[in-house]
Amino acid sequence: MLDRANALATELVRLRRDLHTHPELSFAETRTSALVADTLAEIGDITVRTGIARTGVVGELGPGGGLTIAIRADMDALPIIEANATPYASQHHGVMHACGHDAHTAMLLGAAHLLREQFANERLRGRVRFIFQPSEENWDDEGKSGGLRMVEEGVMEDVDAVIALHVDSTLPMGKVTIHGGWASAAVDDFTGSLLATGGHGAAPHEGTDPIYMLIPVLTALYGIKARRIDPIEPTILSVGVVEAQGASNVIPSEVRLQGTLRSYNPRVREQLISEVEKAFAVTRAFGGDYRLKIGRGYPAGWNDQRVAGWLEQVAGSMLGDDAFDHAPAGLGAEDFAYMCQKAPGAMLMLGAAIDDGVVRAHHTPIFDIDERSLPVGSAILAETALRFLRGTIRL
Repeated sequence: MLDRANALATELVRLRRDLHTHPELSFAETRTSALVADTLAEIGDITVRTGIARTGVVGELGPGGGLTIAIRADMDALPIIEANATPYASQHHGVMHACGHDAHTAMLLGAAHLLREQFANERLRGRVRFIFQPSEENWDDEGKSGGLRMVEEGVMEDVDAVIALHVDSTLPMGKVTIHGGWASAAVDDFTGSLLATGGHGAAPHEGTDPIYMLIPVLTALYGIKARRIDPIEPTILSVGVVEAQGASNVIPSEVRLQGTLRSYNPRVREQLISEVEKAFAVTRAFGGDYRLKIGRGYPAGWNDQRVAGWLEQVAGSMLGDDAFDHAPAGLGAEDFAYMCQKAPGAMLMLGAAIDDGVVRAHHTPIFDIDERSLPVGSAILAETALRFLRGTIRL
């Protein structure tokens, strides 16, 4: 399968660079979805549906009468100004594929091509559902991401298993990371205000001061992980915004804070939210008050042990047993988790670092990948689906 995928390398690079040059933000992937739909139609024998979850595309291959496996790729870009000077740099100022979704889309199109050929040659039973998802990086006014929207619109109905991959621009080309269990964290945001009277800087005793209250509130927030959460439970609480409007002689009446919460365990997730509320309530001991809003984000993602084992088996057969990087999962979030709640699923991390000593981290203006990873990703996805439909790997 890898040899056949390598024969598609030029086309995969072309597709990825086309997408990278014309990035689109969450739920605005109109050109991207049109390119995907047109490419699936050109491959042939694939039923194509568009407009799923606004800008999503779903392709279906196979006659049915057997198992169904879904393969998912995300399509959206980020609001980042690209700093790279490559010929395929973004032509949309302020929008950039800085997380590899252009590569994911190209690789899934490559997998569709490989599997269409295999269905024609083997007369396979069952189906492969190609899910091209919008808006993994953001959510709409109702707080719903593309993954959740697609699940709600039925893309996971009658699916027996689901797989995906994500490029890793810090992992060497030819390496992969895959393991069962928690693979991505639940993510929640908090936005709050510390409320006081404010006053004149020369007469602080005549009012209440939210900046003074900020110190114990921050101490309480950063003490949650250290003193309130079981230390063996992976968690993060980070404050990213602290804002106040004042002057050298003006005590403001409000300080605004924003932060993020990450966790795996659902019980710990609820505890984190409860503890944040308590931390903000410290203001009342100092004569102030608070407002607090919790934004519920993606659930934690669980890699099914069996499905993760399939991906490990396939990747090992193509890249060798020394290809595996056994680093533990981090606390990044992924709305692929919604799909893994509907069917056994797993996501593989695919090494794609450019070997020149420069760290091109995700979500940065210099993000880029080694495009030799494209046929590798296509081959792993296609071969895993093929073995499942043949029955050589089972749930």
